[in-house]
Amino acid sequence: MWRLTSSTWQTVNNKVEFVEFISGYGLFLAKVATLVIAIALLALLVVSLGQRKGQQKGELQLTDLGEQYRDMQREMRMARMDPAEQKRWHKQSNKQHKSEEKQKKQQAKSGKIEASKPCLYVIDFNGSVDAHEVNSLREEVSAILAVATAADRVLLRLESPGGAVHGYGLAASQLTRLREKGIGLTIAVDKVAASGGYMMACVAERIVAAPFAIIGSIGVVIQVPNFHRLLKKNDIDIELHTAGEFKRTLTLFGENTEAGREKCREELNQTHQLFKQFVHQQRPSLDIDSVATGEHWFGMQAKEKGLIDDIGTSDDLVLAEMENREVIQVRYTRRKRLVDRFTHSAAESLDRLLLRWWQRGDRPLL
Repeated sequence: MWRLTSSTWQTVNNKVEFVEFISGYGLFLAKVATLVIAIALLALLVVSLGQRKGQQKGELQLTDLGEQYRDMQREMRMARMDPAEQKRWHKQSNKQHKSEEKQKKQQAKSGKIEASKPCLYVIDFNGSVDAHEVNSLREEVSAILAVATAADRVLLRLESPGGAVHGYGLAASQLTRLREKGIGLTIAVDKVAASGGYMMACVAERIVAAPFAIIGSIGVVIQVPNFHRLLKKNDIDIELHTAGEFKRTLTLFGENTEAGREKCREELNQTHQLFKQFVHQQRPSLDIDSVATGEHWFGMQAKEKGLIDDIGTSDDLVLAEMENREVIQVRYTRRKRLVDRFTHSAAESLDRLLLRWWQRGDRPLL
């Protein structure tokens, strides 16, 4: 017959108390976690509702690149001075600044206003597959056209491997608005302007590309996976009903027909012809048939073929204009809801992955 001693009872009681403590502590943590999550969701809801109320969709940001460069220049010069030289330099700089301000005030009182320098407006376009960045581009172009004169110019720093035809067609049309108003347009390509990217670039009066920037790829492509045989093997039927013989030429799940494939190729060729016509209209000196093969070239090769005008970088172009022009960066940013800010990074990564997968067999690796 088993008997429990006092020490054994004590051990059992300790274990029971420990299990009860862990259970209670775990329940307490669960309550705290639930409360924190509830508060966070409530705060997210409040912020999201606040952002929806009467706020503008975006805002225009203007940056004086010339002043930024001069500030950097001053910092670099000061870094090479000893403390005594820095003190003398500050004193001289302040004296010169006061003299300039006094002169401006005297001119304003006498009614003599110094003619402002012409302006170089700098805008950026980093294009994705669907070219959704065109929404900001159209706002930036409209803002520039509201104030620009014939003496002003626009520099577009372009980076895009191409994407949806309609998206990049609209982006090229936005740049055409500048040309139609007599505003000079230069496009700088530091990395890549291919396919839809080159459709945009060819609108410019002058195209400047870095020596190893990727240029060209004047072609059209469509790539569609088809799961019909896999579904058929597993006895899964997909029904697709259309009104119109070629409402859907190729499908993901249905059985593609030869007539549908032929119609798709016909539409591809028609789009390619429109692409070629557009490029040739913008750059009539090009031998369009020799460059519209879907191939791409590096900057130095592209210059030989007439696809670009000069070799250089966007930095060189900006620095060269600072002496004679005001250099203003124009950027339109859209306000995002708090939820969108969390999801934007993931969507952007997926977009890059899709683009790499889509062009894996077409892009060189260095």
